[in-house]
Amino acid sequence: MLKVANVSFAYEKELVLQDISFKIKKGEHVSVIGESGCGKSTLLKVIYGLLHVVEGEVYWGANQIMGPLFNLVPGEAYMKYLSQDFDLMPFTSVKENISQYLSAFRPKELKKRTGELLEMIELTEFADTKVSKLSGGQQQRVALARVLAQEPEIILLDEPFSHIDNFSKNSLRRNVFSYLKEKEISCLTATHDHNDVLPFADRIIVLKDKHVLANEKTLKLYEQPKDLYIASLFGEANLIPVNIVKSYTDTTQRIIVYAHEFKVSKNSGLKTVVKKAYLMGNYFLVEGIAEGEKVFFNSDSALEPNTTVFLNVSLETLNKRLGN
Repeated sequence: MLKVANVSFAYEKELVLQDISFKIKKGEHVSVIGESGCGKSTLLKVIYGLLHVVEGEVYWGANQIMGPLFNLVPGEAYMKYLSQDFDLMPFTSVKENISQYLSAFRPKELKKRTGELLEMIELTEFADTKVSKLSGGQQQRVALARVLAQEPEIILLDEPFSHIDNFSKNSLRRNVFSYLKEKEISCLTATHDHNDVLPFADRIIVLKDKHVLANEKTLKLYEQPKDLYIASLFGEANLIPVNIVKSYTDTTQRIIVYAHEFKVSKNSGLKTVVKKAYLMGNYFLVEGIAEGEKVFFNSDSALEPNTTVFLNVSLETLNKRLGN
């Protein structure tokens, strides 16, 4: 189990992380999310031992993970870290990069293991290609396979799919996170992409203003975000007074409503004037004005500017948010 206990870290005198505490169980997948600059990457570097903590301690089981003041070479055998720098050998082949840390004394096992990892990252046909000739996204896949080659007990992934094209990204996510679950490898992923998180993470840690703002199971946090900042990390969201979507209520309490939770009507509901519509693929994200406030909602069709529509929110959604 990973235990981060009251960890604080500063670059020179600028505090970046303050009193951070959480645990990760064996085989659990936890995602760290938050706006750019909130300390996600710094946290992973602290856990791996690349940075020295100002206060607090980090443990994997009974082993305390020490920083660079104690270890000349950072890292432990049971933990692997995938940074955004890749750290590959550019003038050797893809398969040589992946098999570098595998035992050469078991050639059959080495070949089999390398082949499995090449298949997982979908680069089998590039096995003999020099890494320097690969695209940035392909290099990121090689780096990912390389850290998985040794089957660590815990893996730290920093924006692991950021350079990979959308065509490959979805299948690669499924391959990698299924592999980690199958092998019961604990995983801590720092990302800004909710598609890395919602389908795969068991739990989410939200960072903001140096602190842990939330630490909840994925579905609960998504369905019951406690503020607009958290909700906006998952997609377009609104903070709406209840009495403007349900006129029969007298509460002015504001609740989170995701854009997709609004239902469009031509006759009744929250009167909204369309300002802009953005094509999102199989739907349009519409920006409108309702009761003097900007709102975002989804529509199956393009809506012309200055068109008037009416928005409704289900009672189920209202009750879920009001109970938050």
